Amino acid sequence: MNERMETNNPEATEALGEKLGREARAGQIYCLSGDLGVGKTVFTKGFAKGLGITEHVTSPTFAIVNEYEGRLPLYHFDVYRISCEEEMEDTGYEEYFYGDGVCIVEWGLMIEELLPDDCIFIEITKNTEKGFDYRRVSIKEGR
Repeated sequence: MNERMETNNPEATEALGEKLGREARAGQIYCLSGDLGVGKTVFTKGFAKGLGITEHVTSPTFAIVNEYEGRLPLYHFDVYRISCEEEMEDTGYEEYFYGDGVCIVEWGLMIEELLPDDCIFIEITKNTEKGFDYRRVSIKEGR
């Protein structure tokens, strides 16, 4: 998988996440990158919908990881505040990464050395040439 697409509003970004959530399989790890406010959590809310999760999804900025139950468990990480590998180890990330659920890791490139080679990397960037809400979404499987 190596795709590039655009969304023109938050609802379209969420819908893209929902589509990928419906297709998600146990053991997959999605690494999200992009500037603050670009739509990583909006994408994740859609992804959760695609997994059948009805709970309100929020960014785990201070908790580091939030857990949700759906068709598959969803483990939503925000590693923005992680400063070293040891801090990540304190979260027990390996149980999540190599468990029976799906992981979404916001700011995942900050812990890139801990991510398996078969991660799905999703980069969301603003496309201000087309307007405030336009986003470019690049999806790449593996390194």
